[in-house]
Amino acid sequence: MVRNLSRLSLIGPVLTIVMCLVSVPAWAWLFDTPSAPKSVSDQSVSDVQQAIGEERYVDAGNLLNHLLAAGAQDPRIAILVGDLNLARSNYSEALSSFTTLEGDTTVGAQAFQGAGIALSCLGRSNEARVALEKAVAGDPSLWRAWNALGTEYDKQRDWGRAQAAYDHALAGSNAAAIVLNNRGFSLLLQKRPEEASTDFVQALQKKPDLASARTNLRLALAMRGDYSHAIAGESVDGQAALLNNAGVAAMVHGDYSQAEKLFGQAIQAKGEYYARAEGNLQITHALEAQSSATGTAHNLTVE
Repeated sequence: MVRNLSRLSLIGPVLTIVMCLVSVPAWAWLFDTPSAPKSVSDQSVSDVQQAIGEERYVDAGNLLNHLLAAGAQDPRIAILVGDLNLARSNYSEALSSFTTLEGDTTVGAQAFQGAGIALSCLGRSNEARVALEKAVAGDPSLWRAWNALGTEYDKQRDWGRAQAAYDHALAGSNAAAIVLNNRGFSLLLQKRPEEASTDFVQALQKKPDLASARTNLRLALAMRGDYSHAIAGESVDGQAALLNNAGVAAMVHGDYSQAEKLFGQAIQAKGEYYARAEGNLQITHALEAQSSATGTAHNLTVE
């Protein structure tokens, strides 16, 4: 199963985007003079935000470098630098940018949001929840913080809080595709594949190229027992991963014989040693012997 942001041990991160930008690890490093702050225009901030939102990371980097070269001194620049580092998966650098601004009266809530997301991506869940809860307390409109909080509550199996967090995120983001995908993932964890499928379909309607939602929709189909559709329509190169993922869904569903069959097909399709499918097959054998999958599904790995 796949999420946008960072996810549980069952999955891996989805968007890992690399671009060439001068990495600026901390707000304190942005400026080296004690002169009075030189603010930037709202339009300049909006232009960078739009470039990041549209995944035009080179453009965003060029715009930021231009502002820095002009000597602009505005706390919003550090937020943007952090956001861009998040997009580039430079989570430690992003965290440095955000944490130095958490006491700022103008961008403090945004700083907590960015820090919380970075901490979540770094696997520091307890710290992430604290930062994200401070973010939404300071500014309830920060839907990215709500979205990240949903994923953190999912890790605790706190489904009520997760649902509430996703509701806030959906309302604040106009039902963004990544939030629909994450809520669908939460429903999969709760073994509610019918409802999860609806979220994944809606996510793909909004963002047809959202690969994570497509993968999760296949998993939902497999969890409903529709294995043929779950593995259909993929290239030969991708068949092994689909078969492995369908096997995971079958195992979670408690259909051990089908899971064993799918993992075996995945290993055969790979044509070489397939560590994930081999490991999942061993777990399935153990679960079948114990006649219980309780508390073990999170050890399986999907692609």
